[in-house]
Amino acid sequence: MWRQFARGAGSLSIALIALWVLFTVAMRTKFRPVLDGLRRTNRRVFNPRTMKTAGRPGAYASVVRHVGRTTGTRYETPVVARPTDNGFAIVLPYGTRADWVRNVLAAGHAVIVNEGTTYRVDHPQVRPVAAADAHLAPNEQRNHRLYGIGDVLLVRRDDGESVRRPAG
Repeated sequence: MWRQFARGAGSLSIALIALWVLFTVAMRTKFRPVLDGLRRTNRRVFNPRTMKTAGRPGAYASVVRHVGRTTGTRYETPVVARPTDNGFAIVLPYGTRADWVRNVLAAGHAVIVNEGTTYRVDHPQVRPVAAADAHLAPNEQRNHRLYGIGDVLLVRRDDGESVRRPAG
């Protein structure tokens, strides 16, 4: 019985390692079917769960509120927004083709809820991820290099209306 268990565990380990290697290669090469599949899975499965706590104090994720380019529909998307000296840096693991990124770039502004506070942001710029390294933890920087994540969206706090109200 133990031999069967050991064989099964060994086979499972090999399968998981193979999946991790395939995932890493797909991310590094920006293999579009894998990136699109991950985006769809995140949108349908993980984002609704993440939104339950996103933007609250102590939460891993922040919320970016944006308006659709063609529909004008208001959306909320969970993102990992790291504060910078004058705004936020949002790493783009799927590149610039994500709808929320295209919406923010087209509008030129958005709202970010981070640590329970709502900020109006503007002047979105896609930059190399190295431009935000000073605001990212070393383990995040390693993961970005490992998975070939090369872009970050930098946004500036709109000082005319930066802190509007605590998110509740």
